[in-house]
Amino acid sequence: MSLSSIEAGIDKPRSKTRIVVAMSGGVDSSVTAALYAEAGYDVVGITLQLYDDGVEQGKVGSCCAGQDIHDARRVAAHLGIAHYVLNYESRFRNEVMEDFADSYLRGETPIPCITCNQTVKFRDLLAAAGDLGADALATGHYVRRVIGESGPEMHRAHDPVRDQSYFLFTTTAEQLAFLRFPLGDIAKSEVRRHAERLGLAVAEKPDSQDICFVPGGNYAAVIERLRPGAAEAGDIVNHAGEVLGQHEGIIHYTVGQRRGLGIAAPEPLYVVAVDAAKRLVTVGPKSALLCDRITLDRTLFLDTGLVCGSAHDITVRLRSTHPGAPARLIVNSDGTAEIHLTQPEAATARGQAAVCYRGDRLLGGGWITGTGRSAALEAAAAQTFCD
Repeated sequence: MSLSSIEAGIDKPRSKTRIVVAMSGGVDSSVTAALYAEAGYDVVGITLQLYDDGVEQGKVGSCCAGQDIHDARRVAAHLGIAHYVLNYESRFRNEVMEDFADSYLRGETPIPCITCNQTVKFRDLLAAAGDLGADALATGHYVRRVIGESGPEMHRAHDPVRDQSYFLFTTTAEQLAFLRFPLGDIAKSEVRRHAERLGLAVAEKPDSQDICFVPGGNYAAVIERLRPGAAEAGDIVNHAGEVLGQHEGIIHYTVGQRRGLGIAAPEPLYVVAVDAAKRLVTVGPKSALLCDRITLDRTLFLDTGLVCGSAHDITVRLRSTHPGAPARLIVNSDGTAEIHLTQPEAATARGQAAVCYRGDRLLGGGWITGTGRSAALEAAAAQTFCD
C-alpha cells in the first residue's frame, strides 16, 4: 500500500475532507495520521487523556501515560496538523475502571479494552469528532472496513497476528459508517517502514503491552485500590465440595488459571469455576474445563440477518488469542444468544467476549454469562471417568 493511494471514500475534494485521527502516541495511530496528511486530507489529531496518576508518567508500554500524550503532540507538530488533548479521565474511571473492579468482584474476568472502545472511544470520541466538523474518524486499529451489499462491514485484518476485530465487536453500523481503519491491509513491519520514511519520532516505539491502568498486569492491586476491603477470603474446593485450601479473594482467580493455586496435587489443577456469592474457587483437572455450550447476553450484531429466533453456522472466537472454532449461533428474542460448539473447547470465564465471524467478516458477539455441556459431552466425560 502506497501512502498516496489512501482513500477515505468520501465524495469531496481531499483538501476539504476533514479526517479526525485518534492519536494514542504510538506508531500505529501516528502513521494513520501521516497516511491521510500526506494524501492531502485535512487532518486533525485528538489524544484522549484517560488515565495518568503520575506514577506512570513517561512509562513506555502503557497506552495512556504522559509520555504518550507528549509523543502524539510531537508527531502532530511534525506533520503540521492541528492537535487536541481531551481530558476524559472521569469518564474513563466511571465507564471502564469502575466496571472492571465490579466485574471481578462478581467473579467475572472483564475485558476493559472492549468496554473502552464501546464507550469512551467510539461513543464519546465520535461525538467529539463530529463537533470538530469531521467527515470521518480514523484509528490505528488493525481491522478492515469493507463495503458490502448492505453497506460497510468489518473484516479481520490482513495480518491475523495483528487483527484487533475481537476488541471491536461492539461497534455499531452507524459508527462503522463514520470510521476508517487504513492499517487493516498492511503488516506492522510496513507501518514501521512508513514511520521511518516520514521521519516520525515514534518509528521504533514499542507496542503497548499492559492495560493502561493496570501497569505490570497486577489486576488484584488495582481492584483493591478501587474497592478497599472488598476482597474476602474463602475456600478452594474440588467438584465434590471438598476443601483443598484457602484463597485471599476471588479477584486473584480466573477460569482456566493453573498457576498460583497453592495446592499440592498428583495432577495439575485448573480453576474451573468462581462463585462470588459463596466466595468459592472450584478447581479440577484440565478435562473439567471442556464445554460445548456457551450462553451470551448484551449481544450486538452488525449483520442485520442475525435476527431474533434465527440460527447460523459461524466461527466463534472465545478469547482474543483464540483462533476460532466452528459453531452454531442461536439468537434469542431477549438480547441473549446460545453458541453450540462443534467440538468441545476449554471453558472461558464469565465476563469475556464470544465474537462471531463468517469467514473474515465480523458478525458481532456478546458477553459470556455461562458455559456448559451437551448431553453427549456429559456422557463422553462420564465414560472417560469410568474407564
